[in-house]
Amino acid sequence: MSDASLPRTERVDFRATSDPALQEGADRGEVNLLSYRELYWLWERQHWAVQDLDFTQDRIDWHERIGAEERVARMGGLSAFFVGEQRVEAELGPLMRAVPDEDARIFLSTQIADEARHVVFFDRFYSEVGVLESDELSSRLEETAAHLNDDFTRLFDEMLKSRADRIAAVPDDLETTVEFVTLYHMVIEGMLALTGQHFITDFNEAAGTLPGFVDGFTKVARDEHRHVAFGARFLREMTQRDPRYGVAIQRTLTEVLPIAEGVLRPKWVPDDVGDDEMLFGATLNQTRAFAAQALQRRLKVIGLLAAA
Repeated sequence: MSDASLPRTERVDFRATSDPALQEGADRGEVNLLSYRELYWLWERQHWAVQDLDFTQDRIDWHERIGAEERVARMGGLSAFFVGEQRVEAELGPLMRAVPDEDARIFLSTQIADEARHVVFFDRFYSEVGVLESDELSSRLEETAAHLNDDFTRLFDEMLKSRADRIAAVPDDLETTVEFVTLYHMVIEGMLALTGQHFITDFNEAAGTLPGFVDGFTKVARDEHRHVAFGARFLREMTQRDPRYGVAIQRTLTEVLPIAEGVLRPKWVPDDVGDDEMLFGATLNQTRAFAAQALQRRLKVIGLLAAA
């Protein structure tokens, strides 16, 4: 079987990231995490350009194959990514100063570039496909933010931003740095983003819609797996350095997971839709189970959950 015919999470380029969520061995705590420098080299090998994507068919699909009601629901799902990428790109800078390792800082500079590229990807898709009426990036972000729920705002604009502001003011506050990486890499990227990317891409592939978007979104997901691999490496090192950092991870998860649960139920989902009802190829319970398994595998490799 050729690599191209495999499910994307089984492809060599995805597994090369060493994200524990993609490795069954993580259930036994048996993942060899890449070093920060190895993750940097991988970033060079996996580079891609938004301008190379072709959205010609996507525009046709959006306006001629996808109905108005379905477009609203799809926009609700995509909005969390468009706005979320912009939020995290804006908040990553302080982390570069706070991590106590030069190779880690070098890798984080690539992640900032990745997040900016992801914003440009969504902006180009929204613009060229004609998803929104606004004619510039700031206006499109404002227009699409109307599709987000209160839990999204609390997670990004309160919980994440407050920690970014803290480490910007006190870069040697390693407990807050650990909290930031837990919230950002483990929850926002590792649970919410990668779960949404998995099911949205699956649905579009099955429906045969938005091929340019699927191409770019798959590359975005591969970037995110690389980022999460960094987060797993960093948090494992910190818990091995001092048990109090493990406590900080658990404390952060206790605080943010109920909010993340709310984000996993998008604003566009009607109140009378049950958690076992099928929506765009998956139930809400399936998305939650997928996100939970990914987090559990990463926590086992970090050393905070017992391996099977």
